[in-house]
Amino acid sequence: MLLNREHKTGPVIKAGRSFLAGFLSVLLAGSAVAQNSRNVDVTAVSLEDLWNMQVTSVSKRSQKVADAAAAIFVLTQEDIRRSGATSIPEALRLVPGLEVARIDQNKWAIGSRGFNGRFDNKLLVLIDGRSVYTPLFSGVYWNVQDVMLEDVDRIEVIRGPGATLWGANAVDGVINVITKKAKATQSAIVTAGAGTEERAAGGVRFGSKLGDNTYYRAYTKYFDWGPSAYPSGITAHDGWDALRGGFRADWTPAGANSLTVQGDIYRSRFDETLTVASLSAPYSNTFPNDGKYSGGNILGRWNHTSEGSSMSLQMYYDNTTITDHSLFGDHQNILDLDFQHGFHVGDSQQFVWGLGYRSIRDKNDASFTVSLQPNQVTLNQFSTFLQDEISLVDNRLQITLGSKFERNEFTGFEIEPNARLLWNLTPNQSIWTAVSRAVRTPALTEEGLRLNSQVIPPGTPANPTPLPAVVAVFGSRQFNSQFNSEDLLAYELGYRVQATKNLSLDIATFYNNYSNLRTAEPGAPFPEGSPAPTDFVIPFVAGNKMSGGTYGVELFADWKVVPKWRLMGSYSYLQMDIHKNLDSQDPTPDNPNGSSPRHQWYLRSSVDLPKHFEQDTTLRFVDHLPSLGLPSYYSLDAHLGWRPVTSLELSIGGQNLLNNWHLEFMPDFVNTSPTVVKRSIFGSITVKF
Repeated sequence: MLLNREHKTGPVIKAGRSFLAGFLSVLLAGSAVAQNSRNVDVTAVSLEDLWNMQVTSVSKRSQKVADAAAAIFVLTQEDIRRSGATSIPEALRLVPGLEVARIDQNKWAIGSRGFNGRFDNKLLVLIDGRSVYTPLFSGVYWNVQDVMLEDVDRIEVIRGPGATLWGANAVDGVINVITKKAKATQSAIVTAGAGTEERAAGGVRFGSKLGDNTYYRAYTKYFDWGPSAYPSGITAHDGWDALRGGFRADWTPAGANSLTVQGDIYRSRFDETLTVASLSAPYSNTFPNDGKYSGGNILGRWNHTSEGSSMSLQMYYDNTTITDHSLFGDHQNILDLDFQHGFHVGDSQQFVWGLGYRSIRDKNDASFTVSLQPNQVTLNQFSTFLQDEISLVDNRLQITLGSKFERNEFTGFEIEPNARLLWNLTPNQSIWTAVSRAVRTPALTEEGLRLNSQVIPPGTPANPTPLPAVVAVFGSRQFNSQFNSEDLLAYELGYRVQATKNLSLDIATFYNNYSNLRTAEPGAPFPEGSPAPTDFVIPFVAGNKMSGGTYGVELFADWKVVPKWRLMGSYSYLQMDIHKNLDSQDPTPDNPNGSSPRHQWYLRSSVDLPKHFEQDTTLRFVDHLPSLGLPSYYSLDAHLGWRPVTSLELSIGGQNLLNNWHLEFMPDFVNTSPTVVKRSIFGSITVKF
């Protein structure tokens, strides 16, 4: 009842309708002006440019979006700027089919094609070729990932498996954040902003060159988010702030070689409300908790390009330290090397192959609630991949065959092949299909975790013994069992068409068959404590006794109504049938079936108004999440920008304008208190020198 309060509040709905009506009148007025204007289009790019945009995430080489045999979507710098997004997760809300939900001010659940959660373990995320997927829990710390958004060139998002090129854990999608080359940022930028939730934000970037062939830039940025609120209306304990800086240098002589060196350093503090189990009455404690993270990375990349051939060698080092006081501490060091070689075989084949090595050193600090055994580990991973692209029928038919071969220290040798076919029916339409296998290899937590999730008081019907009973989740190693890789066999079919000069459509369908999914299997209770028992442990051990299928469709349409008015729309449907195997004794519900929305859609309008004004509005719908008890919601986001001169931009944006607040997700595994997404406003100024 409480969750639906604001959805049924008359004044809120009336205010939202009034705003929407006002916006529509402005939009129609702007359209009328656009129809009478003789100026050229000042929106981002033409649809033909989008159709021919170069991407690299699908084949690890540059190719047009129209020639990519995958469900790929590209967020451009203009998309990000005009949306008013101030973080990568907020920008990703514009990607069709992607599930983006905020848990509190500093935590997100982001997934693709199901299985969404804070610790989503089937989505690989990269920033400039550097994987930010942590081996601790096979997922992404979204509150750690950040860049200077003004320096982002594009974000390429693949919905569906990408394991053949990117390796294990690229199961349901790949997000690749690609920043601009240093040569494209040869200026100074100063940004500053403030709002009702993001109380302060600012950044400075300076770019220049050394000699004729070396370009560089350096940046620093800071933000401070104030606390949100609990559904009860009480102010929450979930604020956070972060300070970050970094650089990039590109050496690009006239010859065949080029070299890039870049790095970042950061620190942040965050708040949360945490509930943990206790061995003494009342056997659980809820309290305000705080944490911090810090770290840095440095990456070097050498490229060599000659006629018909290209080579690259990339190496990076990444250090991350996360301290969640009263809960857990983790210190992680990653060294990664990647070599790639691509060349033509005749006129109709492009072959690419590569080698990779990854070393991971992880050390963690335990608490009563969470611990890992051993608490310090070094892991080594080796990989190679091969891929052959064959062009037939005057390059109208492209067949791609390839596979990734990996060895890890958990499950040994893994093979991840795929076969893709793209047929260009006409210059303006294509159909593609793919069959792929991907795996999600075990995380450190699934091997050596102990998570004390609940304490059952003594002398109760659930625990008639005189000692408290600790319900604990264990990794497989502590019970001498083997946790296997989760498997996916995916079938995809897609169609793209630029129906007219001003209208394009993109349709992707899929069926995914999963096996060996994670379960928590009960074990035999045992006493612990010395010399006398202090409690009984009811163990649940990580197993692989869940399977099933998912299927769905993802639609995207882009329509330039008139030269200065662009409409974009997206709809996605997801059906999940995931169930525990007959031999599973896991007592928990099949939560994956109801933790991702079945229906999602958005309608986005971008219009250029007179006097150098820009107006963008996005209306989103997200279906209810039955396993989390969360209702569906609508959200209206609007952004108004003004660029009186090319070196100055003023903007103001609002989020969640139809509702006073709504909940988007609930925490999993770690019991933090969720907070609401409130109606908010943010204004900013950007100056270029």
